[in-house]
This record gives sequence, structure tokens and C-alpha cells, in this order.
Amino acid sequence: MKNTRATYRYAKSLLELAKEQGTLEVCKTDMEAVVSICKDSRELMLLLKSPVVKTDKKQAIFSEIFGSCSSLTMSFIQLITQKKREALLFDIAERFLLVYKESLGIGTAILTTATFIDEDTRQNVLDFIKKQGINQVDLTEKIDESLIGGAVLRLGDKQLDASIARQIKDLKQSFNKNPYIKDF
Repeated sequence: MKNTRATYRYAKSLLELAKEQGTLEVCKTDMEAVVSICKDSRELMLLLKSPVVKTDKKQAIFSEIFGSCSSLTMSFIQLITQKKREALLFDIAERFLLVYKESLGIGTAILTTATFIDEDTRQNVLDFIKKQGINQVDLTEKIDESLIGGAVLRLGDKQLDASIARQIKDLKQSFNKNPYIKDF
């Protein structure tokens, strides 16, 4: 996701408009569908970024693809297409989901481990996150065998790295330092 001011402003504006109209949950569902469709279709992502395809043709294509979305979402997609910002549609939809979670006080956490974790470990991680002041959390689990062991927990823009791979890297760096001081 591109972290630009434009994506944040469009996402925030759509969120506020959806709140005003009382269609916040419907809009969230639509944005989840947009993200899903864009991830599944490479051709759509290329179309979004293509300067060759005319705006009216893109609008017709988007009406066919996203026709099941609410009128607010369709109006929003048509607006950003008119403003020549359709290349940001995927990033705006992802940012909308993040802003939505922030507005409800839901934190996002990514737990990366070398193997699958059991339910007790998962509960311990959730308890640790709650001690950090985040009551509701959306925990995503990933497997990365290169960690060797341990875990990496990412909470928003903070990261706690307790992996064996990191400890080995730190140990290598400490061996590279020469503590010997010549006294002559």
C-alpha cells in the first residue's frame, strides 16, 4: 500500500461521508470487495494504472465490475476516475480499511513465527497486546521459517523481534567488534 496523503485523504473523506449517511458497514464491505477483486486480478491492476484507456471506458468497466457495490461506493469510484486518480483505487480501499479500524479503536498486529502456534501461545500474545493499551486487536499470523525460532510481533509501527535469527545476527555483530586495545 502506498502511504500517500492522497490515499489517506480520500479514505478519510469516504469514511466521514459513509458515517454521515449511515452506511459505514456497507461501505466497509464494499472496500473489502474492492481490495479482494484488485488482489485477484492482475489485469484490473494494469487497467487502473493504464494511461491509454480513456476515462469513460474505465468508468464503464468499473460499473460492470463493481456494479454490486452501494451507490455511495460507485459514486466514489466514478469520482476518483473523473479526477484521474483511479490508479490509487486499490491503495485507497486498503487505507479505508485501516482508517475504519482506527476509528473503532481496533489495533492491527502481525505475528510472524517459524512454525504454527497453539491456542495458549496465541492467548499469551493477545494478553501482551492488551497490556500495551490495545483492547481490540486484529491479529494476523504468518509463518516464516527463516526466523528459526521465536517470533516477531508488529503492532502498528512498532516491532518486537524475539526471533532466533535476530539473536544470531546480533551475536555475529558482537563478534565482529574487536575489544582488544593496544597499550603501546
